[in-house]
Formats: sequence, C-alpha cells, structure tokens
Amino acid sequence: MSAISLKIGELASHAGCPVETIRYYEREGLLPLAARSQNNYRLYGQAHIERLQFIRHCRSLDMTLDEVRRLLQFRDLPEDNCAEVNTLLDHHIDHVADRINELKALQSQLKQLRKQCQRAQAAKDCGILQGLASMEDEAPANLGSHGGGVH
Repeated sequence: MSAISLKIGELASHAGCPVETIRYYEREGLLPLAARSQNNYRLYGQAHIERLQFIRHCRSLDMTLDEVRRLLQFRDLPEDNCAEVNTLLDHHIDHVADRINELKALQSQLKQLRKQCQRAQAAKDCGILQGLASMEDEAPANLGSHGGGVH
C-alpha cells in the first residue's frame, strides 16, 4: 500500500468539506498541521483523512469543538480508561434532550403565532406580524440558552 499524499483541496474533496473548514480545524488544534512539499503545498496523509472523518462525525452529532477536542485526546491515548468518554456522551445526550424540549416549546409558540392569521389580508391587519411585534420584549428569554442551536 502506497502512502497517501493529498493537497488540501484533494483532502477537502475526499472528506466532503470546504478547504476553509480544514484550515479552521488546524487553527483550533483539532487537525495536526500537514507537512509541506518543496513548493510549500500542504500534504495530507491517511491519518489526516481518518481524523477529519472522526471530527466530522462528531460535528454531525452536534458536538461542540471542546467535546470533539476531548474525544480526540482519548482517541490519541487508546490505553486510557474511557469512563470520561462515557460521561461526556451522557452530558451530550442530556444537552440534546434539553434542546429537544426547547425546540418543542418553540414549535408550540410558532403554531400559536400561526393561528393568529387564518386568511390573506392587508399586512397591517396580519395577526402574525402583530403577535411578533408584541413578543419583542420577551423573545430573547424564549430562545433558551442556545439561541440558534450552538452550545
């Protein structure tokens, strides 16, 4: 088996992610810096592919960069006890459950708001727009602690 040597664009294409994401993961210390070729191109190997796939799988599960960083530390020390990995995942599961509850409350709010305008009419008479205007003062409190899904 020959050694893999990919430029950053090839790695991005292989992993299905933008080049800037790879650079970001490098800056964040999640992905090790690549060796440089004689003409100063970054050259990535199989270990980079595997690590990037691991990071992307974690991110697809809505894990924070800190959670991913901690999981990578354990991945890099395979003989360590994984009890903390279990704890990390338990906390993430709790976070997801909390977020689901917040999203259900948001859905309920949106359904209530939708009921305020049952027919097409002049925008000045739209119950949804009026409802949104009257919610302005309370809206930030109802967004929950995540305000857009980031935790």
